[in-house]
Amino acid sequence: MSGNTSSPSDFLKAVLGRPVIVKLNTGVEYRGILASLDGYMNIALEQTEEYVASELKNTYGDAFIRGNNVLYISTQKRRTA
Repeated sequence: MSGNTSSPSDFLKAVLGRPVIVKLNTGVEYRGILASLDGYMNIALEQTEEYVASELKNTYGDAFIRGNNVLYISTQKRRTA
C-alpha cells in the first residue's frame, strides 16, 4: 500500500477553482470551472460547456447541477483561450 492516501473530499477540495468534467447519469457532460459544491454533491460551475455524445451543444456562463444526477467528477486540462 502506498503512503499517498487521500479521500474523495481531499480531491474535491483540491480541484475547487480548476477545470473539471462533470458527467451525469444520462451521459451528458458539463465542462467548466468548479466554483463550489456542497455535502449533497450539488455543483456550481462557471464558464460551462454542455456536451452530448462528445459534441458541444450549449455554453453557459454559470450552471448549477443537482448532486443526485452526478455520475462522476474528473479533472480536465486547462483550456487554451
